[in-house]
Amino acid sequence: MLLDYNSLKSKNKLLDALPRSNFELLAPHLELVSLSSGQIIYEAEEQIKYVYFPDSAIISILCVMDNGSSVEVGLVSREGMVGIPVILGDNITNLNAIVQVPGNALRIDADIVKIEFDRGGAIQELLLRYVKTVYLEVAQCAACNRLHTLEERLSRWLLTVSDRLNLDEFPLTQEFISQMLGVRRSGVTVAAHTLSKAGMINYHRGNIKILNREALEASSCECYQVIKNEYARLLGNLPQHNCD
Repeated sequence: MLLDYNSLKSKNKLLDALPRSNFELLAPHLELVSLSSGQIIYEAEEQIKYVYFPDSAIISILCVMDNGSSVEVGLVSREGMVGIPVILGDNITNLNAIVQVPGNALRIDADIVKIEFDRGGAIQELLLRYVKTVYLEVAQCAACNRLHTLEERLSRWLLTVSDRLNLDEFPLTQEFISQMLGVRRSGVTVAAHTLSKAGMINYHRGNIKILNREALEASSCECYQVIKNEYARLLGNLPQHNCD
C-alpha cells in the first residue's frame, strides 16, 4: 500500500527525523508492508531492491558461513533502516536479513533512496549518522562474542530486543536465539534456565517475558550500556518532522 505524506504515520525514528521538505520527496514512494517471523528480506550476494524502515518489526542482519551456521551482526527496528550498502554505493549485500519479530515496515525502492542520498543535505547527514551507530554496534558485538559469557550475551541481547520493541514480553524461540548468538541451542537452554531460575525472565513456549529488568541489566555485560549510550548520543535527540 503506497502512502502519501498526510496519511503516513510512521514510528520509524529516521523517517520522523527528516525535515518535512525532505520527507515529502520520499513519502510518495513509501509502501507499508507486513513482515512475518522468519521472512527473508534479502540473502548474501543478492541485489538489494528495497530499503526497509521498520515500524513495529525487528530485522536481524546475519553473517552465514559455508556450513550453514550463522551469527547476528546487526539488529534493526524502528531506530534504523535495512539496506545500508545502497547508500554506500553498492546494492549487493554479503549478509542475510531475516525478520526476527513480525510487524510492519515501510519499504522504498533502493534507487530512490540512493538518488536522494546523493543530493546531500539532511537525508545524507542523518543516514550517515545512523551508519556510525551501526559501525559501533558491530564492533562492540564482535568483542562481546569473543570475550563475554553466554549468559551475559543473552542478557544483553534480550535487553536490546526489549528496548527496540519498547516491550518486556515478545515471541522468540530458543532455536532462533541460538542462531542469532551463533551458539548451540543447548547452550541457550542452559543460559535461559539460569536467568529464569534467578527470576529475571520467564520463558514459555517461544514467549519471553522480562520479569526483573534491573537484575537482567546487572547480569548483562557492559556492551549493552555502551551500545545504548551511543545510540542515545547520536540518534536520541533527533527532531520529528511536522505532520500538521
